[in-house]
Amino acid sequence: MKANSQRVKGKNFRPLNGKPLFRWILDSLLAIDDIDCVVINTDARDILAENGLVDSARVIIRDRKPELCGDTVSMNLILADDIAAVPAQTYLMTHTTNPMLTTQTVALAMKAYAKAISTGTGDSLFTVNKIQTRFYRADGSAVNHDPDNLIQTQDLEPWFEENSNLYIFSPDSFAAANARIGKKPVLHVMDKTEAIDIDTPEDWALAEAVASLRYPHAAAAE
Repeated sequence: MKANSQRVKGKNFRPLNGKPLFRWILDSLLAIDDIDCVVINTDARDILAENGLVDSARVIIRDRKPELCGDTVSMNLILADDIAAVPAQTYLMTHTTNPMLTTQTVALAMKAYAKAISTGTGDSLFTVNKIQTRFYRADGSAVNHDPDNLIQTQDLEPWFEENSNLYIFSPDSFAAANARIGKKPVLHVMDKTEAIDIDTPEDWALAEAVASLRYPHAAAAE
């Protein structure tokens, strides 16, 4: 959780439909009993304290190392640092910028991961958007369809977009791949209205619209 952001200034602490952005995903994670603790890797401990969040029985705030700060640092390097500092059998990683990700979806992903591990069908899991539409290259040539033989989009081969909402992995799978997505990942399709990842002002506006529709009384209660 960074103090600063490039395209939406201060977004992690900016109010979204009545509460700071970071509280949306934090509240969803803490509502799941099977999650033992939430680790927040941040360079903004003071700002979190100003917003009423400090270390507790289920929340560990880790100060991000200076060499891991900045917009170009790989998230896998930050995760490696957390894994070294906080040993666990299973890690679930998400972002402050995924406010619409629900407790129910997280719980379903955890069950899917557990099944994959028990059956040996996967070593990690990440969430995706299922897309069936016609794609073109910049020169106008077709990528995944035949323009001379148009078929219904629902009959096209599905493509899957990594939506940066949720990753589940073990220390072993992370070590083998040196990444949060292992060598044999499970692709977990989720509701696109939950999959908003706030990177731009347009993303923020969309999240505001979805939040106000889903939780119309939240802002009014503030």
